[in-house]
Amino acid sequence: MSEWLTWQVVDSAFPVGVFAHSWGLEAAWQAGHVDGEAALRRFVAESIQQVGWGALPLMTAAHRSPERLEELDALNHAFLTNGVANRASRVQGRTLAATAARVWPSAAMTELNARAEGIRAHVAPLTGVVFRTLGLAEDVAQRAVLYGAARGILSAAVRLGILGSYRAQHLQHEAAAELDATLDRCRGLAAEEICQTAPVIDLLQGAHDRMYSRLFQS
Repeated sequence: MSEWLTWQVVDSAFPVGVFAHSWGLEAAWQAGHVDGEAALRRFVAESIQQVGWGALPLMTAAHRSPERLEELDALNHAFLTNGVANRASRVQGRTLAATAARVWPSAAMTELNARAEGIRAHVAPLTGVVFRTLGLAEDVAQRAVLYGAARGILSAAVRLGILGSYRAQHLQHEAAAELDATLDRCRGLAAEEICQTAPVIDLLQGAHDRMYSRLFQS
């Protein structure tokens, strides 16, 4: 595998649809839960932990054992009781599988895309299998998932006008400590150990569909 591939999959230009979602930040902003930079910093930290304890073990398990995709997809579906987050996960998962099949055409990617069409296609386990198929090492895949969570939230914050791009980049830099700490705590978790660590954010995400006006899908 070329090392350039790592940069490609974490680049914001990679078309998997993540920038159509705010990770619940839009609902949190409108509800007043995030009312400034300090609250945004907490939101980012709590969201990173939620990804570490919720999505990362599913991605890691699928990366280690691609044959478990269907089982892990069903577990992910049962875990995401929040309808908005569940729908977003399935949309992003199908988009990832279809995009990977088009960008890196091969028999393996074609087969994986066909498997995705036969399941609910949640993004966490599909990411693990896609990254495994591409040849990304497990630790690289884990870092990419956590980094993408922080970047996605802060990108949404800029587009919502919560803060400017320079401050967003500063917060992204500050988030490195939380990303490292979460990776250390969660890199070895089994899929069966997933848990919800940010119930308030989960509730706010679920309210997204009921907002009068919204910029993001979720």
